[in-house]
Amino acid sequence: MKDIKPQDRLVANIASSEFTPWLNSDGSDSGTSILQLGGGPSKGVGFHIYRMTPGSSSEAHQHRGDEEFFVIDGSLRDNDGTVYVKGDLVLLRDGTQHFSVSDDGCLLAVYIPKVEVNL
Repeated sequence: MKDIKPQDRLVANIASSEFTPWLNSDGSDSGTSILQLGGGPSKGVGFHIYRMTPGSSSEAHQHRGDEEFFVIDGSLRDNDGTVYVKGDLVLLRDGTQHFSVSDDGCLLAVYIPKVEVNL
């Protein structure tokens, strides 16, 4: 077995790495940020860590492909009132529409296969 080359390994620590602010579609600050290593075809597509500050929300959007996320810390509330808490593993099917609010802030591990459509 060959050793992994330094250029083939990317490592970031969620406690000490700098997150990139996630801006709303109008360019305003959403109060959310992202940590993504692979870059993918677009920011927020593929696997990433998503951080929401207390009181922040995502924009309303529709999924193109199944979204999966794990609540690492804090809690998240969807627009229909469903609350996800630390330890929840969630799948939202292709075509679902929603937005989320984090009253107390949260940290999520997220996988999104395709760019979402803002509503």
